Amino acid sequence: MDAFAEGTPCWVDVSLPDLEAGKRFYGELFGWTFGRARGMEDGHYTVAFSDGKRVAGLVAKRDGRMPTVWTIYFATPDADALSERIREAGGQMVREPLAVGRFGVMALAADPAGAVFGLWQAGEDLGFEKTGLPGSFCWTEVYTRDKERVDPFYETVFGFRGKDLPGDGVDFRLWSPAGSEPGADSAIGGRSVITDAFPAELPGHFLSYFSVGDCDETAATVVRLGGRVTAPPFDIDSGRMAGLLDNQGAYFAVLAEPKREPERAPEPVAGAESGEAEGAAATAEPAPEREAEQEST
Repeated sequence: MDAFAEGTPCWVDVSLPDLEAGKRFYGELFGWTFGRARGMEDGHYTVAFSDGKRVAGLVAKRDGRMPTVWTIYFATPDADALSERIREAGGQMVREPLAVGRFGVMALAADPAGAVFGLWQAGEDLGFEKTGLPGSFCWTEVYTRDKERVDPFYETVFGFRGKDLPGDGVDFRLWSPAGSEPGADSAIGGRSVITDAFPAELPGHFLSYFSVGDCDETAATVVRLGGRVTAPPFDIDSGRMAGLLDNQGAYFAVLAEPKREPERAPEPVAGAESGEAEGAAATAEPAPEREAEQEST
């Protein structure tokens, strides 16, 4: 697998008060399995796997004052150089680049409006091994009250190319990687404006999405496991999504892609035996039934 291009989301992890409780929650919710904790010096950092592929990290908080939060990491070939660009563009470094053994170099930064994100300079660990499929990361977006400062910040630091979505409902900008044609087909994330509909104390933040097979079922499972639904399932152009809190207070979202329409059986070929056509139709299983048999995450 090749290294991720700079500015591409390449990893996501969650800081939790109770690591074992987090493993039980996300293990049942997404069907994740977990690698061995690396040890106390790494905050008992544990890697989550879906179908044997790396999808996320869970870490025990060392200080109860630290936020319980999911953090998105953007790839970079040079964390030091990127840190300098972040400062020059009006952001700040929350944690300077730090080598994590042979695995890579990590850092934490904040944009001019305070939203925190991570940087990852890959060593042996490149990041995600699975994305966009049920049980794995699929999207991220930053929520801000100050788009006039935040938009040029990310577009300068990472070279993102922005495209605003049309319409009066939501002020949302898609971000595509440097050198690409901006738009939905190439977008790797986005920016949304925090409006008066949100609590006044809500700070700028990133929201990470995970792909699921059934949004409504996932939301119900979150409640059963002790979490909360903050935005009940609703339909958007790219599928059906919901905003959720886990049972320790970490905020995330899930997205189920639209169900595909069942494929229509081809018309019989002129002169074909009618019995053969009927036999093929009887053994062809409709697409929705095949999807219903798959285990949901």
